[in-house]
Amino acid sequence: MTTLDQALRQQLSHPLDTTPWSTIGGRALPRYDGKVRDCYIDKENGERIIVVTDRLSAFDAVVGTIPSKGQVLNQLAMFWFDKTKHIAPNHMLRVPDPNVMIARECVPLPVELVMRSYLTGVTSTSIWKAYEAGARTFCGHPLPEGMKKNQKLPDVILTPSTKAAKGDHDVSVSRDELLAMGRIDPQIFDRAAEIAAALFAEGQRHAAARGLILADTKYEMGISPDGAITVIDEIHTPDSSRYWYAEDYESRLAAGEEPRSLDKEYVRRWLAGEAKWSGDGPPPVMPDEVRLEAARRYIASFELVTGATFIPDTRDPLPRIAQALEAT
Repeated sequence: MTTLDQALRQQLSHPLDTTPWSTIGGRALPRYDGKVRDCYIDKENGERIIVVTDRLSAFDAVVGTIPSKGQVLNQLAMFWFDKTKHIAPNHMLRVPDPNVMIARECVPLPVELVMRSYLTGVTSTSIWKAYEAGARTFCGHPLPEGMKKNQKLPDVILTPSTKAAKGDHDVSVSRDELLAMGRIDPQIFDRAAEIAAALFAEGQRHAAARGLILADTKYEMGISPDGAITVIDEIHTPDSSRYWYAEDYESRLAAGEEPRSLDKEYVRRWLAGEAKWSGDGPPPVMPDEVRLEAARRYIASFELVTGATFIPDTRDPLPRIAQALEAT
């Protein structure tokens, strides 16, 4: 057993599942818990303290925890925010702990910007499920006949998604449908769409140079206090993005096999396949071996994308994070 595997198995018994604090630095801060992130709002300083937990979300539900997942997501987001800051401003200010990002507080746009380059997916909102059911238009984009799962689309497309309340399901919509809902100003949406396209192009270019395919991703954006459209939440992580190995993509496509993936699609496939669960009712309990394999894939994505070796911090996460936050 490798040293990394030993560290991951050690973390199985004490994942960062949630944070318990009502005060940070002696101050009571408003708190918001997302599916993966616990956020503390520091209104006085215009900042958001984001603690990235080990929770895993699939089919719009929290389905369990993955060892070191929060550390991987936070450090990959840090890498990509730094790498793409010339394309668009982002909310990152500093990273005082492997699981923590201090960010500029922004007003979120009420839409996720989903960029797609391949006909794939297993969720109810995926482009492949729509195509398989007979749809030849997706979010206003025409799709040709005769395509097969995981095939590259003729063009990169933007497929916006409404941001559902916690526990509900997101809905994919066209630009016209979104604007008809009156949720967002057309000029703000179009500028956000331009940013998403530029970020995706940069992500695909870098991924290709690292032997990977960035098949699709989603971006969240907000308006900063100075009025700028700003990238928030995360960017190009295995939670928000679908990464495939490039070297055998074509041969596996020709054989009708799924691409080798480096994202949470592995867990989605386990849930929808072996566990026969796709979002309705309580999720099944993930076996430790599924959790460990998912952790290995998250870590492999970090190392392949960044070129750096991932070294997990195996200290008990809550006292470690509390100490880091007290020092900020």
